[in-house]
Amino acid sequence: MGRTVTVATCALNQWALDFDGNLARILKSIEIAKYKGARYRLGPELEICGYGCSDHYYESDTLLHSFEVLAKLLESPATQDIICDVGMPVMCRNVRYNCRVIFLNKKILLIRPKMILANTGNYRELRWFTPWSRARFVEEYFLPRMIQEVTGQETVPFGDAVLATKDTCLGSEICEELWAPNSPHIEMGLDGVEIFTNSSGSHHVLRKAHTRVNMVNSATAKSGGIYVLANQKGCDGDRLYYDGCAMISMNGDTIAQGSQFSLNDVEVLVATLDLEDVRSYRAEISCRNLEASKVNSYSRIKVNFALSCSDDICVPACEPIQWRYHSPEEEICLGPACWLWDYLRRSNQDFFYRLVVELTALLQLALYTPCVARFALQSRMEVSWDQGVLADVRRIVNDETYTPEDSQEFCGHIFTTCYMASENSSQDTYNRAKLLAEQIGSYHINLNIDVAVKAIVGIFSMVMGRSPQFRVHGGSSRENLALQNVQARIRMVLAYLFAQLSHWARGMPGGLLVLGSANVDESLHGYLTKYDCSSADINPVGGISKTDLRSFIQYCMENFQLTALRSIISAPPTAELEPLADGQVSQTDEVMGSDFKKCSGRYGDDIHRALSLWQTKEDGQGWTLQHVL
Repeated sequence: MGRTVTVATCALNQWALDFDGNLARILKSIEIAKYKGARYRLGPELEICGYGCSDHYYESDTLLHSFEVLAKLLESPATQDIICDVGMPVMCRNVRYNCRVIFLNKKILLIRPKMILANTGNYRELRWFTPWSRARFVEEYFLPRMIQEVTGQETVPFGDAVLATKDTCLGSEICEELWAPNSPHIEMGLDGVEIFTNSSGSHHVLRKAHTRVNMVNSATAKSGGIYVLANQKGCDGDRLYYDGCAMISMNGDTIAQGSQFSLNDVEVLVATLDLEDVRSYRAEISCRNLEASKVNSYSRIKVNFALSCSDDICVPACEPIQWRYHSPEEEICLGPACWLWDYLRRSNQDFFYRLVVELTALLQLALYTPCVARFALQSRMEVSWDQGVLADVRRIVNDETYTPEDSQEFCGHIFTTCYMASENSSQDTYNRAKLLAEQIGSYHINLNIDVAVKAIVGIFSMVMGRSPQFRVHGGSSRENLALQNVQARIRMVLAYLFAQLSHWARGMPGGLLVLGSANVDESLHGYLTKYDCSSADINPVGGISKTDLRSFIQYCMENFQLTALRSIISAPPTAELEPLADGQVSQTDEVMGSDFKKCSGRYGDDIHRALSLWQTKEDGQGWTLQHVL
């Protein structure tokens, strides 16, 4: 037994600009951390205001309300006798920074600005923040008067420094800094920092957990140390899903693992570790010690506080564990399910928003319903121990006494499916849609779009004096594709009509959210109809490949007893937009693909124009590639 320290990290479901709710979740996490004996608590990136504030970061109110929340945290009895590390935007010398504010017993110890900003892919931090570019430099920051009244401090240290407690030394990284080639933890570790902390806003991507865990473990494998990672969870009002995955690592081994997907808004991970294990590990690395003797020192903020327990109390240290990864199929199942859950409860249209999806083609037919079934099952499992989830369930179904009994019954409350047939649809597809809807338990609608299609084509013929024909009737490829697109786009119009009015027609309040079903292969290749399945309120599978989706369907067949999927997965993919041959499907996606590439109406110029729109759209919020195609 050496010198043990107990630290806590969090995964919080913070909402953009929900300052009161975010404050409550932060306080709850601190209370849990203290109850479990932690002397240091780390939270996610920008947890006070929420990560997905977008251009609201430009507004002075966002900064003002963040400091108001900070003042309440400083005053709260829950934050006493524990070092609290929270994230918020701070403006210094008229420059806006993404910061960590670290405080103890109503005193701010350090404001540490982010030095490397995420600005690729889904991230645009350089739009709102400036990186702190002065390594190992600290200046005095003049606190707002509302904070001065609480802390009694006029200025506090602001910059790149580390904290020196009575027993150890802590250094902060913020999200992207871990992913950079020259991460700050390298130099900090050489300078004697033993505990590295990282507050993240890292979103879910298939198989990304492997990379994230490997990077955290490798951060301490070469040079020793303790690494504590916090992360955002939920959709945060933006188009991404943050998957939690808080963790604690030491000397290259995982010590504690948080859940990657959860409906619980507050998750706290606590571990007790022995500082002597870090010191003995480092003592054996000769090359590390040689480099450490030459490193430039960091400014140290002295803290009259110890993270370790008193000498007369023996607390056993946690042992290394093996990280338990989800399979890609489980990730596809759980990620979109949790994302849909956040959208359901945040849409908040008279507490009665629902989901609707068109079941129009064989593969699309299978994409969502297993997700929602798993979503319902997870909700049912978690309501038994998390009353916050149960309260959300009851609010969504507008029944204060409701408790889900099984997945089918719950899906009937939250999920509407609609099969839109035409004269080109086969009986086999109709039967598959009906059977799958029955097995899922959704409220199912059948309708025929032929009247609308003929009316629209009739308008064109009346104006232009010519009637387009399908290829099998002698028409050209352009006529053939135009007639297919009319059917696809009418389905989109009808989907939104039914989403807005189907509850009204049934005497129920609220509306529905329309789900899209274009996967990443279709989007990247442009193999989809603009303003059909690519147009929706949200698209849970927009970043998933067709190969992974087919594996996911196989997973659902084996785990959810959805026997209807067997005939779906074995049938040839088809949009069923061309005339049948003797009642059977004559069109498959493979054959259609060759024609598709010949017509710039659905490919070529349109796809490149869509990509340009997506890349240059100014506000960007809520947009993915699928929305503009």
